[in-house]
Amino acid sequence: MQLLPLMNITVELEEAVSVGPTPVGEVRLIRFVSGTFEGDELRGRLLPGGTDWQQVRADGVLEIRAHYLLQTERGETIEVISEGLRDAAPEVSARMARGETVDPAEYYFRTHVRLRTASERIAHLNRLLAVSFGSRQARSVHVRVFAVP
Repeated sequence: MQLLPLMNITVELEEAVSVGPTPVGEVRLIRFVSGTFEGDELRGRLLPGGTDWQQVRADGVLEIRAHYLLQTERGETIEVISEGLRDAAPEVSARMARGETVDPAEYYFRTHVRLRTASERIAHLNRLLAVSFGSRQARSVHVRVFAVP
């Protein structure tokens, strides 16, 4: 099966707000400041209000639950729900936490993605599953999204 490139999304992030250690691990909220996306048929901006709820498990794996809106250059709105995992060796996680640039090959950052829209032009997005491969920088995330045929 060949994944089909759908879009690349870049999200600028605020500082994480931590609930602290809970019975299920550390819980964090990261608000999305702004962003852009681009693909063969889609391009536009990230709308204000998106968030990523994260849970840092006891084994160090980060569970990701992102929910945000994109708006195409034509004014079409797309809801994005992305859930997945980021896993890295402790020393790699420490480098990312310090804001260092870390090669994405040094860690695992994958999500499954669902898209919803009211636009008839891009209604096919409502009927597909997608996966993403992410990379984290100090104050941003870059996500490459692929449709699963």
